Amino acid sequence: MTRFAGASLAHTLYSLPVTLWITGELGAGKTTFLQGLAQELGIEQRLTSPTFALEQRYQTKNMGEFLHVDLYRLERDQAAKFIAGSDEHRGLRCIEWAERLPSSLRTSGISIDLKEEPQKGGRTLSIHFRDMRLPTLEQVRTWQNKFFLSHMVVRHCDAVATTAVRLGEEYQKQGHIVRLDALRAAALVHDIVRFVDFHRGTAHTEYEINPLHARTWKQVKEQYAGLRHETAAARFLFEQGFPEIAEIIRVHGLTLADSTRVTTEQRLLYYADKRVKLDEVVSLEERLRDFTERYSRSGKLTESDAWYEEARKTEKELFPDGPPF
Repeated sequence: MTRFAGASLAHTLYSLPVTLWITGELGAGKTTFLQGLAQELGIEQRLTSPTFALEQRYQTKNMGEFLHVDLYRLERDQAAKFIAGSDEHRGLRCIEWAERLPSSLRTSGISIDLKEEPQKGGRTLSIHFRDMRLPTLEQVRTWQNKFFLSHMVVRHCDAVATTAVRLGEEYQKQGHIVRLDALRAAALVHDIVRFVDFHRGTAHTEYEINPLHARTWKQVKEQYAGLRHETAAARFLFEQGFPEIAEIIRVHGLTLADSTRVTTEQRLLYYADKRVKLDEVVSLEERLRDFTERYSRSGKLTESDAWYEEARKTEKELFPDGPPF
C-alpha cells in the first residue's frame, strides 16, 4: 500500500520544478513510497536509498530528472548547505529526512510524512501540498458576479464541487492520493464562462437576460473567440495566475477522449460533472436522458453516446466495484 500510494502521487503532479520534503523515522517507508513513485514515472532502475552517496539521479519519462537525496548522515547545518547546492534543480527533487532542515526551507513544494502505527498494524501517510496557488471562495464569487453567471450555473458548480470532493474522499479510501482542495477549487470554476457556449433555447437562466449581461457575455465571447467554455475557462484561470487549476478544468468537456485526462483531479472532476444534473446528483443514465431532452433541438445529440461511453469508462476505472453513491 505504501508503494501504491507513491505510485498514485505520479498522477497528481502538475508543474516543475517541485520538491518533495519527506519525513519519517527509520523503517517508516520513505524509500518504499519513492520506489512506487519512481516506477510510475517510468524509471527503470530500482530506487535505493542514497544514504552514503547522499544523492542519486534518474531520468523519468515526462517529469524531467528525478533527484533523490538522503540527509540521514548529515547534521542540520550540513544538510542545509548540501541542499542549497540543488536549489536550482529543474525537475523533481525528493528529499528524505527533510526534518534535518529548517522549516523555513520547506515553505513550498509537497510535504510527505510517514509514521508507523504498530497498534493499527500499518502506517499513516500525511501530505501537505504547497506547490500550486488556489483561488479563494471570495475570488470565485467575485468572478461569478463579474460575469453575471446565472444562478443555476453557480448552483451547478457548487454541487459539482461537493460531489467531486465526496468522490475524491472515496477514491482516497482505495489508497490513492487526491488533492481535495484543488479539486474543490477547480469544480467551483469549471463553468465560470459557461455562457460562451449558450444558444437560444438551451441556456439555463431563470430570468430574461438583461442588456448589461448580454454585453458582458458578448465581450467575453469575443475575447475567447472560437473556444468552447472548457478551454475558455482554462485560459481565463491561466491569465489569473492559476495554471494548475486551469489544467484540471481544461479537459472536462463532453466528448474529449479519456486519454486527455491524465491526472487524478482531471478524471474526478470530469466524472463528478457528469453525475450532476443542474444541482442534483443523479446516475449517468439519468444524466444522459437529461442531456438528450435539453439538446434534442440543437443538433448535439451525436455527442450524447460519446460522452456517456467516456463517462462510463471513467466510472469503472475510478470505482471498479461500482460508484459509491
